[in-house]
Amino acid sequence: MTQERPAPLVPTATYRLQLQPDFPFAAAAAAVPYLASLGVSHLHLSPVLEAVPGSVHGYDVVDHARVRGELGGEDGLRALARTAREHGLGLVVDIVPNHMAMAPRHNHALWDVLRQGPSSPYARWFDIDWDAQDGRLLLPVLGGPVGSETGQLKTDGDVLRYYDHAFPLREGTAHLPLPRLLDAQFYRLTWWRLARTELNYRRFFSISDLIGVRVEDPEVFEATHAKILQLLHEGVVDGLRIDHPDGLADPDTYLARLHAASGGRWTVVEKILADHEHLPASWPVAGTTGYDALRRVDGLFTDPGGARELVTVYRGFAAPQTDRGGDWDATARRAGYTVVTHELAAETERLTRVADRLCGGSPDPALRDRAPWALRTALRELLVRMEVYRPYDSVDAARVVTGDAAREARLAFTVPEEAEAVDVVRAVVLGRAGEGPGAVELRTRFAQASSALRAKSVEDTAFYRYVPLLSVNEVGGDPGRPGVSPEDFHAYCLRMQRDWPLTGTVVSTHDTKRSADVRAALAVLSECPRRWAEVLAEATHAEEDVPDGQLAWAAWQTVFGLGPADPERVREAMLKHAREAGLYTGWTEQEPPYEEAVARFVTDGPCGVPGERVADFRGRLEPHIRANVLGTALVHLTMPGVPDLYQGTEAEYRALVDPDNRRPASFPPADPGDKGAVTAAALRLRARRPEVFGGAATYAPLPAEGVAADHCLAFARSGRVVTAVTRLSLRLAEAGGWRGTRLPLPPGRWADVLAPGREFEGGAAAEELFARLPVALLERTGGADGSPDSSPDGADRGGDAVGGVS
Repeated sequence: MTQERPAPLVPTATYRLQLQPDFPFAAAAAAVPYLASLGVSHLHLSPVLEAVPGSVHGYDVVDHARVRGELGGEDGLRALARTAREHGLGLVVDIVPNHMAMAPRHNHALWDVLRQGPSSPYARWFDIDWDAQDGRLLLPVLGGPVGSETGQLKTDGDVLRYYDHAFPLREGTAHLPLPRLLDAQFYRLTWWRLARTELNYRRFFSISDLIGVRVEDPEVFEATHAKILQLLHEGVVDGLRIDHPDGLADPDTYLARLHAASGGRWTVVEKILADHEHLPASWPVAGTTGYDALRRVDGLFTDPGGARELVTVYRGFAAPQTDRGGDWDATARRAGYTVVTHELAAETERLTRVADRLCGGSPDPALRDRAPWALRTALRELLVRMEVYRPYDSVDAARVVTGDAAREARLAFTVPEEAEAVDVVRAVVLGRAGEGPGAVELRTRFAQASSALRAKSVEDTAFYRYVPLLSVNEVGGDPGRPGVSPEDFHAYCLRMQRDWPLTGTVVSTHDTKRSADVRAALAVLSECPRRWAEVLAEATHAEEDVPDGQLAWAAWQTVFGLGPADPERVREAMLKHAREAGLYTGWTEQEPPYEEAVARFVTDGPCGVPGERVADFRGRLEPHIRANVLGTALVHLTMPGVPDLYQGTEAEYRALVDPDNRRPASFPPADPGDKGAVTAAALRLRARRPEVFGGAATYAPLPAEGVAADHCLAFARSGRVVTAVTRLSLRLAEAGGWRGTRLPLPPGRWADVLAPGREFEGGAAAEELFARLPVALLERTGGADGSPDSSPDGADRGGDAVGGVS
């Protein structure tokens, strides 16, 4: 029997695997020997609990008490854990506390709620507004108005069937004629289009198939976390990734409860932070999943001046309206209005009902006599001005629901006294007015609505309308402020090493809209905006069947970033792009003629003969794309934090938005290339010298010297490892190269991990340092006095404290 080797308590690096019926636990176990040899310490698994049959992502959980049978069940998960242990690896699991699948046939807790209504012992599980819809749960599943669908509704004993849907019948109602039977249930079957305005349960963003779970209730927490906690305590699982904590009623209490229940296991949260926003210091977690790191790493390889010039070129090519893709701030604001009044209209109405009840029944005269329409307007105007996902407490709320926002919001009113509704709502949100459960509920639901609005309006709408440079339109990004200076990057890393040294970092995930390598290629366009304009002018000269300028611009950039690929992948991505943008077609209001025009354009233009000009242009820029790809990978793997590699990204990996980025990966990759060598070298160095990168490590910027110093980004980790990368290499080449630029090194002898046999001492000429590759990874092999450097194997394999807590 193979001896199990303990995995480190805190990961040194994780590797994300997307589990699905076609890639179950057994397939993951088969990849373990390769992944262990790569140098990661933990496998990072997508959700493992029972989900809707056939689900390819697992976020639609139906039973928290069971490990998913389609993946191999609990026996399969435990077998995977044993195999991982035999190779010194642990498991980190993605969990979904915010929502479950709205799938009564498979979700037994929801089935019981539909059968018994508010009296069900499971009614407390779900975030349902029983005061709305005459005390019935709205189920928007019908293909048309109920009158047109009655012929498809059939009773089968104590079950009501509609095509492949099944719903329990309330006791004693099975014998009733259909109209009376429908009215007698604790639920109301409706046309799916009513969800937008009539829904009375909290959902995940605007996805009606996912119903909100009330994990703030201690009993619900225990019931929905018992299996995961069992797996943690029995050593099957070692750490957790928390999906969408912003959707929870009380993230602070939830995370504190989870921390206590898990024994303080390494945990990261999927939290999107604005540039000026910090993770709440009180959260007992290691940090975020890493989108804040992604923004900084990408920014290093984006030329902000060139990106601004690209905006001018884009406006000339696509001629977008100012607030429909022409200006970032105006586009994001208009998208906010669109989403809050359309896709999230039901959420806005529920929030308005809460505010109306609070104000109408308040003992404080200052809150009374506020018309529902005025409260609705005030809520809408404050929500669209939120520049972060959500506030967390009254102090945080005061920073993000600002006085400036309130002054702007009041301009939506004609009568000054009616504009006071803005002050009333803001005062309650800030905890300065209102008391009791009603005020708490308003603050809670305002925060939840804010996070949903931010995600839908920015990530899923504005990112698809404002498209000058697609690489900056990424989760956690800020398209209006592209580029990150080396100084700002170093400041971020110093803060992370001080405050959250074990946070997660990522550059590609299952949710990124383009993989890191596609974005790395696109970033080169910020260094040559005029040349890109010339190439497009040549490629589009004979192109007449263009559906719209913004879509065309995005499609041309897509094929540049992706490189040679199956045209069907591009067509699918651009169709999703068009529907998300919602300018000429959408998910719920589709325009077939426009969508057919998009498909023809992609086939005949970017993926046709004209696209060859773009392919040629990409070929000429390949050395600079390579510099960005390798630089992104090496910085990610050696900066503060615990890097997470998405499946397949150890080699060059070009993928678009899901489902394109969830295609099965091969282990090992067919052609790892330079990126594979850099990745493996960095990961093995992290595994061999964990003390250099862990919680007690240090980070020190290393400024280069010379006329091209800004093109070298370098830093030292714990005085033992140096990372150096080339940034904006096209600009560097156009300026004449390194021209004597030098990188001073800390004392000692330094060996190039990526080119064995090369050593440096005192410093290195940039031209020599980057002679073979545009990146360098140096390890100190001797002290300043010439003595050998110690390299304890396996030191510090579990003693780090989880960030922010001891």
